[in-house]
This record gives sequence, structure tokens and C-alpha cells, in this order.
Amino acid sequence: MPTTHSSLHVHVIFATKSRAPLLTPELIEDVHSYIGGTLRSLDCKPVAVGGVEDHVHLLIGMKPVHRLSDVMRETKKTSSIWMNERIRGFAWQQGYSAFGVSAHEISMMVRYISHQKAHHRKKTFVEELADVYRLAGIPFEPGEFD
Repeated sequence: MPTTHSSLHVHVIFATKSRAPLLTPELIEDVHSYIGGTLRSLDCKPVAVGGVEDHVHLLIGMKPVHRLSDVMRETKKTSSIWMNERIRGFAWQQGYSAFGVSAHEISMMVRYISHQKAHHRKKTFVEELADVYRLAGIPFEPGEFD
């Protein structure tokens, strides 16, 4: 095969430091747009960016040459700098959770990310993360997310 073809999509979740509700209605669309722009500048495709006051969900289309750790380090670093221009002392929590998404799950994941506000009327961040971890077969330790 003379060229490389891939369908590499990752669902990433990360929170504000101490899960502080700092992504206010006035800021949330702008920070999501900024994160999307950062991903595009890294030659990734921001398929969906969403979340609520204390955390962000991303669905990222990546190329085989990308390293998720590099993409996330740069995304969190630049968006943290941008947020600090608006909220002094803003920081993201260390780490992130990442899950592979198959091509036939992309549209379902886009809907899931776009409906975060309604979703979190019923579940907390930790309850949501526990469900996602269970579906992925990852052991979940609730105290790790306090």
C-alpha cells in the first residue's frame, strides 16, 4: 500500500484543579474553542469539545505520528496559560483519562460530549468517570479523583 490510512480517535477527559467550577457560562464556549484551535495547531482534528464547569471532554482525531501525551501536555499547557489571562491561578488537574473510540462509535461519542450539561444534572463527575472506566475495563479508585 503506497500511503498510510488511519482512523485513530481518542476520547479524553480532564478536570480543573481540585475540580473547581471555574469554566463559567461566560468562559466555557471560549475555552472549548481555544482548545479546539490548539488541537488544530497540533495537526489533530477536534471532532468534539465539550464539558461542564469542572471538566472537559474531547474527541480527538489523531494521526499515527502523534503521541497522545505530547498532544495533551501542549493542549493543557496552552489552554492553562490562556485561562490564566482570565482567571488568576487557574490550573488543570494533573493527568487525564483517555479511551480509544472506534469509527462506528464516533457519532454516539459526539452526541455524548455535546450533551454534557444535561448529563451532569443526573450524575456527578466521579460517577460519570466510574461508568466510563467500567465500560473500558479499567479499575476505578474513587479516592484518586478527590
